[in-house]
Amino acid sequence: MSRARPLAVTVLLLAALTAALTLLLSGDALGVRFLAGYVGCWALFAAAAVALRRVPARTVVPLILVGAVAVTATGLVAAPRTSTDSYRYAWDGRVQAAGVSPYDHVPADPALARLRDEWLFPGPAACAHGRDLSPLPHGECTRINRPGVHTIYPPIAEGWFLLVHAIAPDDARHKALQTGAAALSLAVAGLLVAILRRRGDPRQAALWAWCPAVPVEGVNNAHVDVLAVLFSVAALTVVARRRITGGILLGLAVAAKLLPAVLLPGALSGTRRPRTFLAVVVPAMTVVGMLYLPYVLLSESSVLGYLGGYAQEEGYDDAGAGGRYALLRLVLPDAWAPLAVLPVMTAVTLTVWWHGDAERPWRGALLTTGTAFLLLTPGYSWYALLLVALVALDGRWEWLGVALAGAVAYLAGPTVGGAGATTAYAAAAVAVCAGAHQRRRQGRAAPLGNALRSCPPALAPNGLKADPTSGSAGLRGKDGRGPDSGAADMGTGTGLDRT
Repeated sequence: MSRARPLAVTVLLLAALTAALTLLLSGDALGVRFLAGYVGCWALFAAAAVALRRVPARTVVPLILVGAVAVTATGLVAAPRTSTDSYRYAWDGRVQAAGVSPYDHVPADPALARLRDEWLFPGPAACAHGRDLSPLPHGECTRINRPGVHTIYPPIAEGWFLLVHAIAPDDARHKALQTGAAALSLAVAGLLVAILRRRGDPRQAALWAWCPAVPVEGVNNAHVDVLAVLFSVAALTVVARRRITGGILLGLAVAAKLLPAVLLPGALSGTRRPRTFLAVVVPAMTVVGMLYLPYVLLSESSVLGYLGGYAQEEGYDDAGAGGRYALLRLVLPDAWAPLAVLPVMTAVTLTVWWHGDAERPWRGALLTTGTAFLLLTPGYSWYALLLVALVALDGRWEWLGVALAGAVAYLAGPTVGGAGATTAYAAAAVAVCAGAHQRRRQGRAAPLGNALRSCPPALAPNGLKADPTSGSAGLRGKDGRGPDSGAADMGTGTGLDRT
């Protein structure tokens, strides 16, 4: 009965999480109201992840995978709720299928009027009363945001948009991209389970598989970030053993979404030889260049599109113009905040590169990515999908607070202003620092665990037996689980120290 109870509790919490996400996404709540429901889903997710630690090992993998399917499927219950980016994806796919470069024309360009339909370009009645519609000349409108600017998405992303358009039925509309994103999200979950199971305990995979950010941002809003996450996880998994393959996969990730470029220091963790450095960097740069080349040759406009304008619009060039650099602005003048990012990120990058754990490159990647988020305080919550996957790989769950802070900035920012985002990111930074402090304390207790690894079974305390393969204190109970009830490296690492 005692063994069945943790399983039953976890299943009930997963059922509650699935129901809560379904109600949230199928409802009409927006802004702060949506955020309140979303935070509630995160609370259920946290409770389920904690309960999973006590579930018997033989049922962990099936439970994670079934839970992943259930949680992911909730993203399919409604049209995109909090973002209109997927409409741009659908348009870019349609434009490419017509033999036109997606970088050459803005959606509002009359030259592409023949490609418009009632879904992406509703009629006058919908334009007068619809929500999340961008105006066009002559009383027209479109679901595509920023219809007057060129696309900024890299070539792998554009290839994904074209593929989904090509294989989807004509009347699939938003469901095509959502279904594709659900498949990618489950692929990431499966890959994490396989990786972590090989390392000893797959429980950490639930930090991605059951995280509310995945069905909301990855599936319902169908953000292409999930494709980049898949390549990123694969790259960090193989790069320690296969440098060139890891570099190629990292290049594919960057060519899907530019953000994974911040993973490079992690991929180079512990690299001292120039040859090893080049074995990762050169393939990555070559892949990105080769994938951009066809679009460069076929496009009349810049393949970078609105990238520069986007950075300016979001306030990355002027800290006083938006909510970026919120934590730095608490201690520095606005004009100094952007300048402070470079030395801090340089220090973190060099530390990870020179002293990082080459066998666990995701650890350094999490540090560089998380630090970048805390310094830049981005206002779009889906960027943190990459961070969630890195947390699942490494187990330092306290970094998940950064992902939740991004949701506060995005959903509550228009209502409560920058103060809400600043508070959320500050709380996330405190949580990260508290987690780091706790792990240092655990690290100081490591010599006792090391001694117990060699303890004869008859002398092992509390009915535990010595196990040299254990990743916790080197001990296992009679049920085969460690003294932490199966937590098994759920973030018990000690920073960048090599083990």
